[in-house]
Amino acid sequence: QVQLVESGGGLVQTGGSLRLSCAASGNIFSIYAMGWYRQAPGKQRELVARITNTGSTNVADPMKGRFTISRDNAKNTVYLQMNSLKPEDTAVYYCNADLMTFLKRRGDYWGQGTQVTVSS
Repeated sequence: QVQLVESGGGLVQTGGSLRLSCAASGNIFSIYAMGWYRQAPGKQRELVARITNTGSTNVADPMKGRFTISRDNAKNTVYLQMNSLKPEDTAVYYCNADLMTFLKRRGDYWGQGTQVTVSS
């Protein structure tokens, strides 16, 4: 069994910052990539940022220059530093991991989500 546990969400004013963390644990053989997605009310889930096990990153255009993704491979943890937050960043943020278990099953795993609310 694999668990992804997120932390760091909350309420912040426009222009503020938050740092999200997500730790993966359990029956993990190897993690290929980790990332963050978000879903606002009435909208589809969208990619925020993604980082591979070699450090290659991909940040969605609306977040470039404001959000930074990083990863601690030794801790199986991914971070999302969010600066200059805007009300439109309000959403539930979900951690995602593309990994292989010790049973050699590869797939996508998701955290439970953490709410980020940016007040105007």
